[in-house]
Amino acid sequence: MTIERLVFIVFLAVLPSTALLAAEDMPSQTKPQSLMDIYNQALAHDPALASALSANKAAQEIIEQGKALYRPTVNFNASASASQTDNKFIGTGFNQFRTEGRQNFEGYNYGVEARQPIYRKQNLVQMDQSKTQVSQADKQYHLSQQELILRTTQAYFEVLIAQDKIDLIAAQKAAILSQLEQAKATFEVGTSTITDVNEAQARYDLIVAQEIAAVNEHQIAKRSVAAITGEVPAKLATAKTDIQVKQLSQSMQDWQQVAVQNNLNIQIQQDALKLAEQEVERTQAGHLPTLDAVASYTKNYANGGTSGVGNDLDNATIGLQLQIPLYQGGAISSRARQAVLNKQKALDDIEIARRQADLETQRAYFNLSTTIAQVKALEQALISSQSQLDSTKLGYEVGVRTSVDVLNAQQQFYSAKRDLLQARYNYLVNIIRLKSATGLVGEADVQDINQQLVSDAH
Repeated sequence: MTIERLVFIVFLAVLPSTALLAAEDMPSQTKPQSLMDIYNQALAHDPALASALSANKAAQEIIEQGKALYRPTVNFNASASASQTDNKFIGTGFNQFRTEGRQNFEGYNYGVEARQPIYRKQNLVQMDQSKTQVSQADKQYHLSQQELILRTTQAYFEVLIAQDKIDLIAAQKAAILSQLEQAKATFEVGTSTITDVNEAQARYDLIVAQEIAAVNEHQIAKRSVAAITGEVPAKLATAKTDIQVKQLSQSMQDWQQVAVQNNLNIQIQQDALKLAEQEVERTQAGHLPTLDAVASYTKNYANGGTSGVGNDLDNATIGLQLQIPLYQGGAISSRARQAVLNKQKALDDIEIARRQADLETQRAYFNLSTTIAQVKALEQALISSQSQLDSTKLGYEVGVRTSVDVLNAQQQFYSAKRDLLQARYNYLVNIIRLKSATGLVGEADVQDINQQLVSDAH
């Protein structure tokens, strides 16, 4: 049995069963899914976005509730009763309507009352508050959409990073295996030492362990995509090898200014401040009088009573009702003070949101600038590593380099290749991060990133 076969059997034995099942059950797919495909799935199946949409729809009802505060209210009430009395009179006075003894009688009443607010300052302010709350809910939903773009992009490229890591480890393993076989062959003929064989074997065993870990990372990364889309992706389109990295045309200060104007978290807190100011006005209006127009109709009927006489009464009333609050135990003044303090809190929250948006913008700007420089540096590093590897192999063949030198050169080459791929992915993700921090990210940005992916199967 060859060493490759033996290691392969060991690999299968320790590989997590879930990963093997996932690999075996993976449906065949001729065309890999693009970032746009995954994003469209996320739009349809992401539970966080669905929750935000439901919350937004629920918030729209606040407008109707606000309008209802100045619409008429109509109430109907009715009751029925059965009574039993036992009446005894004391004294000698005579009254023809006096009836002694036990009596049973029934009665009922019903009525309708309509009330139309004419002046209620609290209700007017509350109607304005409902519009502010809906505006805030709309911004929160748009923020959820922007967050979905960022979450989807990050999850997508995490899968690509994990997949490339597996591919590079496989290529590195094949190169190490070739070096191991060569070391064994030269050892058998006496041109190398057992140290070269042991070094190559140790590198090979280590790369096998790294491959197992990489497969597990890949499975976890795909499940992160499934948590957004509801489906484990089979195969994803990778980034093109000729991605053109562009320098940032705007300064960090320009991006910071854009963030102040467009960041949705800041705008949501600005709506919260407006809502707090309206709440101050609403609570202070609790000291003001209210005026309502009231109309009612009532019907009362009883076929008897303690006096022995029943009644059948119809009554219709229309008028105005003025109510002036004089003293409410200090509750109105307390709520007014509370509203003023909440307004100050809203001002503080705006400052927190501004500083957080500024920090996120600076972080995203620096990260994007760094990845731009890294891509260019790593492209050159990969060329240098390839030249070093070729030279080391040639030196090994002529006897001036050892197998350890070859293994080190191979490791450096594959590390440079891995770092370059990851830097390219980070470059694309950091574009989304910067636009997300400034509040400018949209579906068009997803389409732009999607253009940097290989669309055909490979």
